Amino acid sequence: MKNKKAIFIMWFLALLPLVMVALCWPHLPEQVPTHWSTSGVVTYSSPAMLWLLAGASPLLALLFQFLPRFDPKRENYEKFQGRYDFFGPLVPLILLLAMAVTLCETFYPGRIDVGTVICLAVGVILAVAGNMMGKIKTNWFMGIRTPWALNDPDVWNKTQRLGGRVFFLSGLALILLTFLASEAVRLWVFFPLLFGGILLTYFMSWKWFQETHT
Repeated sequence: MKNKKAIFIMWFLALLPLVMVALCWPHLPEQVPTHWSTSGVVTYSSPAMLWLLAGASPLLALLFQFLPRFDPKRENYEKFQGRYDFFGPLVPLILLLAMAVTLCETFYPGRIDVGTVICLAVGVILAVAGNMMGKIKTNWFMGIRTPWALNDPDVWNKTQRLGGRVFFLSGLALILLTFLASEAVRLWVFFPLLFGGILLTYFMSWKWFQETHT
């Protein structure tokens, strides 16, 4: 990452979960909710699990900031630097939302509909990511990195454009389903749409490579 403002925002968001856990620690009960199943069953764990969740955020921020230096195709990051800098704060923002939901349900159980919040957040993230994927150039850490795309820039561009459409449409569908359907229906529609689209993207990536190199 090169944008100093994006780096500051990323680290600010990454460290917030640690601050939140530290402030809430003296008041936490013996068990806290850490997992919600699709049927509404809540799994509880020791409060120490919150430190693991909070600690993952700065670790991911550290990786996101410095991984490009080890990428064999690091010179390509200049071509989509703005988008890479945009995604930097997005990763800890997701974990911050997860921590906020967990703490809210710890102190005020049932106050929010966790399934709705998660579905809406995932839908927005997929739609935003899908809208930007078409501009990501060949690299080893971002995008849909099929072996055929990594070995041909034209196949890479086609793969990212198709994958971006899959992510965008899947995210948009999940946003709409969040308001229009039950959680069971959301899952039955969303996962086949997403994974079916990803399989199609992998197949087309292979097909485009075969058409070019055979």
